Amino acid sequence: MHDSDRSRRAFLAAAGGGLLATVAGCAEPGSQPRAGRGNSTLPSAIDYDERADGTVYTEIYESVIDSVTMVTVGGIEDPVTGIEGEGQGSAFVLDDYLITNEHVVWDGETVELQYTNGDWTRAEVVGTDVYSDLAVLDVAHRPEVAESLSLSDVLPTVGQEVLAIGNPFGLEGSMSRGIVSGVNRSLPGPANYDLPNVVQTDAGVNPGNSGGPLVDMDGEIVGIINAGIAEGVGFAISAALASRVIPSLIEVGEYEHSRIGIGLREVGPAVATANDLDEATGIIVVDVDDETDAANVLQGSPDEVIEDGQPIPVGGDVIVGLEGEPIADQHALSRVLALQTSPGDVVEFEIIRDGERRTVEVELGARPTDPPRGY
Repeated sequence: MHDSDRSRRAFLAAAGGGLLATVAGCAEPGSQPRAGRGNSTLPSAIDYDERADGTVYTEIYESVIDSVTMVTVGGIEDPVTGIEGEGQGSAFVLDDYLITNEHVVWDGETVELQYTNGDWTRAEVVGTDVYSDLAVLDVAHRPEVAESLSLSDVLPTVGQEVLAIGNPFGLEGSMSRGIVSGVNRSLPGPANYDLPNVVQTDAGVNPGNSGGPLVDMDGEIVGIINAGIAEGVGFAISAALASRVIPSLIEVGEYEHSRIGIGLREVGPAVATANDLDEATGIIVVDVDDETDAANVLQGSPDEVIEDGQPIPVGGDVIVGLEGEPIADQHALSRVLALQTSPGDVVEFEIIRDGERRTVEVELGARPTDPPRGY
């Protein structure tokens, strides 16, 4: 036995002995109260009509919570066992619909919602978008207290206070507090496409929070909670992206995302050195899809070198700007494509080719509407 184990057991034994002695002394008939105890601070009766004073967080919570629901999805098949079960998440009212994550309702046979007043309702899926992980639901019933929330029209900033509201682990009506700890993140998505313009937060986010709102101190939605991958690291689909996607999901049931049609790699020091670039910034084109307009304009990397056992593309165009926006990395490219372009747009790229800067125009295509589900 380790010394720490002996010490711990000795402490517990002593504590247990002390507890028994105290209990025995208190039970002793005719014993006198111990000196120094004073009067009891316990209330003689608890008034359950009284409630502690809240804070500004309480006010925001109360203004939002009636518009947040629990989502229960039935008929989901476990990919390993094949057994059907239920999934669970969160949703919130926006205009005449409810918004949640696509991954919450995907592959489910039935969708039911429960409001904070206890009312249940069946929901129908109006539209989904796997690339932004958003879904729109139409409901048979919505109580008057469940009023529409608003998407923020202000870009979030690191350090901004936010509140995550939803149903983690099925614990309805939960709230956690934190800050925006990162912006313009990219998360792995389907078919090698990233989820763009994601907001990172340290507010507690757990399974069941997905689809719930991440709100600012005005109660406006900064993002739609998507995932929590570790303690203190949660993510939300940005209000900026949601404001583009949701109207299309309501109107036609889907949303088309822009596609360039290239394979790419960020320019780090090794890529910059191998390609004689002045700066380690931008995106190097590795290959180009022959069936896209990009094949007629952009050049892939015809060669590669091996550095520290890793292949380094050489000779491809390096994208450093798109539509007047600097492109320093893949996050920036994904953001501009997602928030500023649509399929069919002819956009201007600034590239470096053979050591010279030039501009070229490319007509954007559309991503496949039903990509493989692998992430």
